[in-house]
Amino acid sequence: MGIQFDSKNKTFHLQAKDTSYVMEILHEGYLVHLYWGRKINTYRHSNFLQFLDRGFSGNPYQHKDDRTFSLDTLPQEYPQYGNTDFRKPAYQIQLENGSTITDLRYQTHSIFKGKAPLEGLPATYTECDNEAETLEITMEDSLIGLKVILSYTVFEQFNVITRSVRFINEGSQSLKLVSAHSLCVDFRDADFEFLHLHGAHVKERHIERLPLMNGIQSVESTRGASSHQHNPFIALLRKGTTEDSGEVYAFNFVYSGNFLAQAEVDQFRNTRVTMGINPFDFNWKLEPNEAFQTPEVVMVYSSEGVGSMSRTFHELYRTRLVRGNYRDRERPILVNNWEATYFDFNADKILDIAETGRELGIELFVLDDGWFGKRNDDKSSLGDWFVDRQKLPEGLNHLALRVKELGLDFGLWFEPEMVSVDSDLYREHPDWCLHVPGRNRSESRNQLILDFSREDVCYEITKRVCNILASVPISYVKWDMNRHMTEIGSAALPPERQRETAHRYMLGLYKVMESITSSFPHVLFESCSGGGGRFDPGMLYYMPQTWTSDNTDAVSRLKIQYGTSLVYPIVTMGSHVSAVPNHQVHRSPSIQMRGDVAMSGNLGYELDLSNLSVDEKEIVKEQVSHYKEIRQLIQFGDFYRLQSPFEGNETSWLFTTKDKTEAIVYYFRVLAEPAAPTAVLRLKGIDHSKQYRVDGTDQVFGGDELSYVGLAIPVEIKGDFQSFVWHLKEL
Repeated sequence: MGIQFDSKNKTFHLQAKDTSYVMEILHEGYLVHLYWGRKINTYRHSNFLQFLDRGFSGNPYQHKDDRTFSLDTLPQEYPQYGNTDFRKPAYQIQLENGSTITDLRYQTHSIFKGKAPLEGLPATYTECDNEAETLEITMEDSLIGLKVILSYTVFEQFNVITRSVRFINEGSQSLKLVSAHSLCVDFRDADFEFLHLHGAHVKERHIERLPLMNGIQSVESTRGASSHQHNPFIALLRKGTTEDSGEVYAFNFVYSGNFLAQAEVDQFRNTRVTMGINPFDFNWKLEPNEAFQTPEVVMVYSSEGVGSMSRTFHELYRTRLVRGNYRDRERPILVNNWEATYFDFNADKILDIAETGRELGIELFVLDDGWFGKRNDDKSSLGDWFVDRQKLPEGLNHLALRVKELGLDFGLWFEPEMVSVDSDLYREHPDWCLHVPGRNRSESRNQLILDFSREDVCYEITKRVCNILASVPISYVKWDMNRHMTEIGSAALPPERQRETAHRYMLGLYKVMESITSSFPHVLFESCSGGGGRFDPGMLYYMPQTWTSDNTDAVSRLKIQYGTSLVYPIVTMGSHVSAVPNHQVHRSPSIQMRGDVAMSGNLGYELDLSNLSVDEKEIVKEQVSHYKEIRQLIQFGDFYRLQSPFEGNETSWLFTTKDKTEAIVYYFRVLAEPAAPTAVLRLKGIDHSKQYRVDGTDQVFGGDELSYVGLAIPVEIKGDFQSFVWHLKEL
């Protein structure tokens, strides 16, 4: 593992666990990409660059007499616009004279142990310097005094390379960043399929896999959030790649705002991947001696299919992105009152649900929206983070203490980034929301967005939230964000910096989150944005779990949780059992299936427990008790996908301990079929040399038999919306 620089051949060879990444400094200082893939011991240019005279691919001035040399055909590490490369650039600068031409060349580099943090931004980290090595390559445009530092970190124990870029204006004039991607990778072929996660509110992270075509394929957000619609993740897959075999090149943006991820196939079947802050409606003014840092991109290579890619992301994010007291702690089983009461509750009703929860073994009660201001519906009071004494006449602290006396911890919902027009905060500070002078202020869910690019707004909201957390015994916070940005402007920024607002908002949000979460390290924070609208690595850096979707229907959740698992660890997924008919799709899966789907994440309940029948309460009690037994395995084990809900009527997945001594297999069938065939389920991730007993039976099988022959799916499973579980333990 490590980074080597061959000074004779001017090549950089970056080696992660089982991955190599190779670059070369060409004559005149051009930095080119040579290889990324399975680890090799030594690189000796077996795939050397070949230069041809290509029509309409021009030649840089220094090579005007060599018609075979063109940036248009060169695989570059961080390409620019305007001097013979006609593909999309990695960045673009506008000068004071209006021109947008730049010319970066290699200047110097440094290699060091460890990984430096990114100031003001979320990023992966190391706990000791020996875990990783970092290369910083300084590129320079000497004409304008622009320096660009390309940062690459390789991890010793992961097939992971992270990248980011820092722009420094060392010239005498101001510069305007028009676009600033965090990476570019130029592949010398296009024999790929394009994988991404698309969706909508209550339908997040559905998998789509398409042939890579000529031209540009992209996913993006211009909504001011990473969004329900597209996750900041793409992957290129070699054709024929499966869960368990084939090459995968994956990219995930550690950012929660507007992004663009794209793959461009050019005229010669080369593929350029770029990812970073969306250049739409973005620019950033750099005065002399100012710098701009891009967010980080995590690159994962897998030679063993999509499943191995996922387990790499899972382990990296669980151990080297998530932080804080709860990183390695089991997450509590909770009940949330939202779908039980919505806004219509009082202290007695809350205590009634909590009391029933105690009887069923639940560990945490979460009070959702409606406890503050005059919040009897979604039309008022956001920003007025003061307890509603009409609903809770003895106050929030008294209620929390009563819940704790029952033996449950107490959690609370906030939406700190929002403000209602009908609120004291808005009446006092109407200029504190995102807005454009003279334009109407579009509302969504009857609310506006506070301008977190302003320090005074960030300070006030931090103070109000901290006052509640400091005065009430709160163990859990659900941090929501229920609309996307419109009329993006700030009263605190001058005209030439208005297009910085969306990114400055994210920097302000991250600062607020860092302040609050570090001030209350004992609190478990869960992020939410209408469910999974900001399920991204940026949020996970501050809050170790995310509400996966506002859709709690078990059948819908099969696709949502399966898709989410492509990138994000199981322990980061909030997953609840809700009432039937389901409030989103009006479906009525069995309580067993609802429980088994929810137990495939961080288990919780989102219904009125006090209204359950005696039989239903007994089932919930058994579910809670069982989940406590398997919680460590589910939340911190290795995850294997067996059957995809995107490909048929059945879904299955499996969790194993790291030492393969225990596994649990979940099988789900959505609809019953007439004359259905009998079937077996072949397992993955277990030790072929071990013997396993099926818990609760006297059946014993070898790991090899379970993998090659498979488990018979019981024909006794009857009806729609059913599930079955096998719990395997080594003899």
